[in-house]
Amino acid sequence: MQGMTRSELMAQLAAANPHLRLPDVELIVTTVFDGIANALAEGRRVELRGFGAFSVKRRDPRTGRNPRTGQSVQVTGKVVPHFKPGKELRERVNGGPLQAEAAIKAA
Repeated sequence: MQGMTRSELMAQLAAANPHLRLPDVELIVTTVFDGIANALAEGRRVELRGFGAFSVKRRDPRTGRNPRTGQSVQVTGKVVPHFKPGKELRERVNGGPLQAEAAIKAA
């Protein structure tokens, strides 16, 4: 299975919307992604109904372990982005080609 790059997403959106020029699609995609990133940087939550919610989670400082040496190291606390898929997205993914392939293998 292969992922989709940003440029592939823009090309697919431009092909599906021939009335939009590729530079316009690029501006739209960049504006949406920047808006989500800016809101998260400010600690705000972004909810896209039917798709999911982006938020930030705080990770407390902890003592970790260097896997190479086994030595204990202090890991500082940090804030990380988090995505929780919405119900419609979960249902779409669960009814997608991976689920069909798993059902065939199980039969």
